Formats: sequence, C-alpha cells, structure tokens
Amino acid sequence: MLLLPLFLSALLATPAVLAGNIGAIEIDGSDVTVRFDDLVAGASALLLAGPDRIALDISGAQAGRSPQGTGLVRTVRQGQRDPATARVVLDLDRPALVSDARFAADGRSLSFRLAPVSSDEFARAARAPRLELQPPVRFRAKPPEKRYSVTVPIGRPKAAVALPAIQGPNNPRLPLVVVDAGHGGHDPGAISPHSGKREKDITLALARAIRDDLIASGRVRVALTRSDDRYLVLEERYGIARRLKADLFISVHADAAENQQASGASIYTLSEVASDREAARLAARENKANVINGVDLGAHSSEVSAILLDLTQRETMNVASDFARLLQREAADEVKFRSTAHRFASFIVLKAPDTPSVLFETGFISNEGDAEFLASTDGQKKVARGVRQAVQVHFARQIAAVAQ
Repeated sequence: MLLLPLFLSALLATPAVLAGNIGAIEIDGSDVTVRFDDLVAGASALLLAGPDRIALDISGAQAGRSPQGTGLVRTVRQGQRDPATARVVLDLDRPALVSDARFAADGRSLSFRLAPVSSDEFARAARAPRLELQPPVRFRAKPPEKRYSVTVPIGRPKAAVALPAIQGPNNPRLPLVVVDAGHGGHDPGAISPHSGKREKDITLALARAIRDDLIASGRVRVALTRSDDRYLVLEERYGIARRLKADLFISVHADAAENQQASGASIYTLSEVASDREAARLAARENKANVINGVDLGAHSSEVSAILLDLTQRETMNVASDFARLLQREAADEVKFRSTAHRFASFIVLKAPDTPSVLFETGFISNEGDAEFLASTDGQKKVARGVRQAVQVHFARQIAAVAQ
C-alpha cells in the first residue's frame, strides 16, 4: 500500500484523442471509484494542505456532475483544468492519503482507498514529490477494430405512431409533461409473486393517477404515451415526447428483484455508465423489451450515441438530475424511497437528447407491501401527489430562473 501522492500513468501508449466523460463518482466508506463512459489516458493525484484536499487530474477526460460528499469526503468538485484534463477535487473531512490506486481491467474506472492519517503526516506527504505507479492490469486503450459488416434488408419504415391527445388547460404556453406507463400489450413487465399483479397494469393506473392530479393543478398540460393496454417500442415512447416538444418526460415503472425484501422507490436519469451493478442489470432487462423474435429494435451505433450525448444531452441530463432530486424530496412524505434513490443507467427511454427525462421506479412489485401499495387507489394517489408537487416546484424554478 502506497500512502503518498500517486501518479497514475497511462498503461500503454494511448492516443491523444481519448475523451471519456466522468460518468459517476462513487464513495463507499473509504473507497472511491471514478467511472468513465470511455477510455481515458491516465491520471495523477496531488495532496493539498490547509484546507486538506486531494486533487485528481485525469487526462483525456471531461468533467461531469459531482455527488454529495460522505464519510471522509466532505464535498466533491469538478472542473476542466484544460480542454484535455478534468480535475476532481475531494475536500476532506479529515486528513487522509490515497492508497491502492488502480484502473479497472477495461480502463473504464479508477478506484482507490482513503487512509486516515494525522495532520502532520498529511502535511509531509503533501510536500513529497509525485511517484509513478503502474496499475496492476494492462490494457490497450483503443476500441476494437471493425472486422466485418453485415447488411440486412429491413423493408420500408413503419409509419410513426399517432400522437396522443394533450389534456389540461388550453394554453400552449403552459409546460407539457408526457407520462409514460411502462410495458403494455404482449409485454407484461414484472409480475408480483404474491398477487400475480402485472407491472403493465400497475404502471398504467399510476400514469392515469399522475395525469389526473397534474391536470387538476391547472398549471401544466399532460399527455400519456399510452392510455390503454398497448405495446410501444422504447424509442416510440420518448419519440412521442420529442414530437410533442414536451418539457418533461416521466417513464413510470415498478421494479422487481430476487430478494423479495427489497423495497422502496428510486429515480433513474441517463448515464452511459451505470451507478452500480443493480442499475446495469435493471437497464439491461428494461432495454430488452425491444427485442422481438430475436431482432433488437433499439440498437444504436456507438458513434451516433456518442455524438448525441456529447453535443446535445449534457444540459438535458443536468435538468433531469435536478428534477430527480426534487422528486425524491417532494414525494418523500407520500412514497417510501430507497436509501440511494437517485441512480444512473443507460435506459433507452431516457435517451431523448432534448427532453429532460426520468424513469421513476415507484417500488418493488416483487415485495408484497410495495405491490399492495402500488396496486391500491390510495397508494396511486400518494404517488401522484408526490409527482405533482415536484413538477410544480420544478417549473416554478425554471420560470424564476428565466425572469432573473
């Protein structure tokens, strides 16, 4: 274990064009993991005393959004030191040194441990020269070369689905919220092992309750992607929101897990790097709803996805993340949330580049208590009230920001 400022060099010679966004920074006790959505060239750590902090300079990276501090880390800040280098600053709650720094085998994450020390030890370490460190696993930091291609005739494009009616006040200046009831038609979604309730039925009832409560407020207009038991391809769901020029897109779901004790709601916003293993599993399961007879209707080339995210989605993702935190705060009195409620995953339905989008997992249909709550009229009204309060505050903030 090396308790000194560390220099994390590139593992092999890497192209200067590497530019991975910092997708997430996870702090679990003394363990810190920085995740990237693409390969980066390398990193170095610098200790700064008075106040005590650790500066990580990550070459070939673009700064992202910072999480709240916890444990040894009081706050996390990010910025661009230069166009090719992102700087992450960890403001320490008490002196600590970096140890066990390493890149993952695929180069998509950097992890290290914080080891508490005395103030004198930290001050001495901050004066020490940088030391080079070769990570234990070597990889070639470039994408695999394309070896072959296959061309398949797909026929004429299908006509776009009909747009739903916009309900609420007849005032086009009011914000438009599109509510998407997950699953439907031949796709039942998750099924409760206790009652046999299907996710597609619960999400439709929740979407209708949310629509009714939002319309009753008189402050927004509302449209449902589906108002009955029909199937929609995932791209059609956010495509409806884009074609309607919606100001906010909320996709409503009910989670499921092998552990039937798991319970509580969570809110997902878009990231190409999932915030944890569970988020990646859930995104993979939901995205497979587009696979019909072995044909993946939701596939996109990595080049197109990267361009969309880099050029148009950054601000949209920021707005969506702000709304996710607001939804948890405003609905907490009505809905039980998981301890880590705001999560990140690459859900297809969140990929509208110009519409702030969240996926609201309202609870676990695999949990008997959650399933009963979500299937009940009272539970659906509570979920709807929480969403209405968050939506009202969200747009009030936007109006106030424009007025300034």
